[in-house]
Amino acid sequence: MTINTNNLTITISAASKKQYPENDWPEIALAGRSNVGKSSFINTLLNRKNFARTSGQPGKTQLLNFYNIDDQLHFVDVPGYGYARVSKKEREKWGKMIEQYLTTRENLKAVVSLVDIRHEPSEDDLMMYEFLKYYHIPVILVATKADKVPRGKWNKHESIIKKAMKFDSTDDFIIFSSTDKTGFEEAWAAILRYL
Repeated sequence: MTINTNNLTITISAASKKQYPENDWPEIALAGRSNVGKSSFINTLLNRKNFARTSGQPGKTQLLNFYNIDDQLHFVDVPGYGYARVSKKEREKWGKMIEQYLTTRENLKAVVSLVDIRHEPSEDDLMMYEFLKYYHIPVILVATKADKVPRGKWNKHESIIKKAMKFDSTDDFIIFSSTDKTGFEEAWAAILRYL
């Protein structure tokens, strides 16, 4: 599959199943903690500055954003988890919406699960990974913000993350930086393998 990343639109921001796009394009969902660099990851892969809205205010994505890439593929941006300033009720609502999408959507081919390379994975990161493994959803684990860690320490940080998450070696693990595009080719190669 050859993808022209210049041909981009936002299909819909969906709150429920009845709003999902009615086509058979493959979908790659992107999940991660608020502030992990999800929008920056999407923008870097698509060579755009502000296609996925980045904001200084975490917890901004509150719906499932379906990004149409070249009329062939959807990236589905899932609300960031673990953001404290949102009410518990609101978080539960997002949780149900995300769970429904991840467990029932036939178009879903894989989930890019993003973690911050600088920190040990959070409770939410572990839960998301376990959830995806439980439902046999293919996972591409991406460790973001690699430019903030000296290259010589990447392996150490990678092994801390893998150990904490009981990482399955059949999954992809990619070290990524939206600043210098480290991991750009690897991320696309991993995504395209699932399409």
